[in-house]
Amino acid sequence: MSRKRMGYGGVGIEALEGREAVRKRPGMWVGSTGERGLHELVFQVVGWSVNRVLAGREGGSVDVTLTYDGGVRVADDGPEVPFGAGGDSGGGLEALLTRMPAAERGGRRIAHVSPVDRAGLFVPNVLSSRLTAEVRHGGTRRVQEYARGVAGARPVATGLTAGSGTVIAFWPDAELFETTRCSFAVLAERFRQVSFLNRGLGISLTDERPAGGARAVSFRFPDGVRDFVAALDAEAGTFLPPDVIGFEHEDPRMAGTMEVALLWSGSRPEDVRGFTNSRATRQGGTHVDGFRDGVAAAVTAYARGRGLPAGDGAPRADRIGDGLTAVVSVKLDHPEYLGATRELLGNTEVRGCVGEAVREHLGRWFDEQPQRAAQIVDRILRTGHRD
Repeated sequence: MSRKRMGYGGVGIEALEGREAVRKRPGMWVGSTGERGLHELVFQVVGWSVNRVLAGREGGSVDVTLTYDGGVRVADDGPEVPFGAGGDSGGGLEALLTRMPAAERGGRRIAHVSPVDRAGLFVPNVLSSRLTAEVRHGGTRRVQEYARGVAGARPVATGLTAGSGTVIAFWPDAELFETTRCSFAVLAERFRQVSFLNRGLGISLTDERPAGGARAVSFRFPDGVRDFVAALDAEAGTFLPPDVIGFEHEDPRMAGTMEVALLWSGSRPEDVRGFTNSRATRQGGTHVDGFRDGVAAAVTAYARGRGLPAGDGAPRADRIGDGLTAVVSVKLDHPEYLGATRELLGNTEVRGCVGEAVREHLGRWFDEQPQRAAQIVDRILRTGHRD
């Protein structure tokens, strides 16, 4: 087959080796060739669009559609990106589709929609039987089509358009995947979580496949992790209006921001969830440890300031955690994880920064809400006295 017919210019030839490696062992790049790998493919494309939107104006959106013919269409209203070279990243969309992304550099608080850091377009393009990329740039709409990672032709201008954004439509390759049918429920749950963790970000999911008609969900949470904690509280069976304590704070010492929300409700088991750059850290880490430090310090200071029997040291973690629901989300320029699964944050400076901020903000809330503070602290201390 001729180079012209294959659609290979210099960029294509440079990517050939990487393309062949990805297609030969797709499970190495998306985790599996089953449903989990299929979802990873979707998460990588959605993650790219989410980070474009977060880098642009506030209140942007990403719209995902599971098409009736087995494809996935991801549309965003992010900043303009050209097809060719010249974008802020040093290259345009065509380079992103045909080159393996470089290792992630510091200085960017990337939102990880997928469990893999390789959020980009190259792997999804290579592992799709076909892909169509559409760009709104400079008042013109341009479209380019690919087959298994190879461009069929140069981008084509198809008319005038307003605004900016991209649309990536792709069809996972049935020759590589055991199934090409995505789970609406799995995708919806992850998109909901990402929207909670990125305040104001809109994500919608539409499924055109059901015979009885399309179904759709849409997520946008103006209060971010406060809304997340309120939702967790409601899911646990609380029917009273939640009294959520929350704050957002940036600390240059940890090169990042934190967003924390918590509430005490009932006497159910503790539910504290940690996230780093929108990735769940199920094993916890320094951000969660700092949160616990800060809560213990605030409770102890409040009790001692009012002559309550706080004991010789801070109340035990199990006392404080009774009925506690919390989300601790940090976004870092340089996250460091312990272990291969990246579920345990290791940045040592984060613990002190989060602990200090939680102690300060929770202590202020205690002062502003004396009746609720007394109820919370008294219950924690009484729980300790029953031991």
